[in-house]
Parts: sequence; C-alpha cells; structure tokens
Amino acid sequence: MLVAVTGTPGTGKTSVCKLLKGVTVIDLRALAEKHSDLFSRDKKRKSLDVDVKMLRKFIPKSDGATVLDGHLSHHMKPDFAIVLRCSPEVLAKRLTKRRWSKAKVRENLEAEAVDVILIEAMDSCNEVFEIDTTKMTPLQVSKAVAEIIRGESGKYRPGNVDWSAEVMDWY
Repeated sequence: MLVAVTGTPGTGKTSVCKLLKGVTVIDLRALAEKHSDLFSRDKKRKSLDVDVKMLRKFIPKSDGATVLDGHLSHHMKPDFAIVLRCSPEVLAKRLTKRRWSKAKVRENLEAEAVDVILIEAMDSCNEVFEIDTTKMTPLQVSKAVAEIIRGESGKYRPGNVDWSAEVMDWY
C-alpha cells in the first residue's frame, strides 16, 4: 500500500512521518535531491523543479505500507492521500521561523488558504483524507495518520477545514 502524506510546506509532514511505526517512510525531498542532476533549479525561488513523472520512477517497491513524505507525494499515484492542513496564521509563524522570504511565505499561505494541495490530491487520488494539524502535536497527528492507514478514516473525510474567515482578515 502506497500512502501520500502531503500538504503545504510547514503543516507537519516530516515531523509526523518520523513518528510513524510499522511503515516504510520515503522522504521525497531527499529522493529528489539524490537525483537532482535530473531536475533543474529555480534559483530565484531557491527550489528544485521536480518532474513528478521522473521522480515516481525512483520510488522503491515495497510489500508493506509505504508512506511518501512530501508536498508532491499526492502526484506519485498513491493508494490514498492524507493532506495535512494548518491555519495560515500558525503556518506563517512556522515558515517565518525557517527564515523563508516574505514572498515565499505569502505564496505558501495563499496556497493553504485556497486548498491547493487538497484540490490537487482530490484530482489525482482515488481517496483523500484531511487532518487539521493547527492545534495538534506531531504525536497526535501521527496517531491520526496511523488510524487512517488502519482503515479508521471516517472522521478525516475532506471538507472540514475552512480558512476563509481567517483569510478575509487579509483584505
């Protein structure tokens, strides 16, 4: 079983995946960096422009549950995707703490506010689940991810996260 743990940068994907037990976790950022000679770099945005079809070829096959950690993981043809969400207000603090540029922080806040990753996941995956990580610890989120992997997913159906009230304060 291939599971995508995806979401806007800063929503907790890597912290959560480090806590998962009994699954193989693949860090897509590390996998892309390992094969970075196949991708181009966007110097202005300080990022790697990854061809998702090419990256997909490097995902090792596994007999057990494999979790893909990364904001592109929903493009890797997983069995299902778990989208981690976070309030733009909290997300801004997390990304600023990483010393990201104001433009890069704003781009990611806007993406979170308008559900970019959720919509992409719903377009590319048969099943999608959603967890609001805003007020949860990484351990709590990892337990929720484990529940979904075990098939206890009813309370994580998409559509329960709405940042529109928070975003209206931007204007």
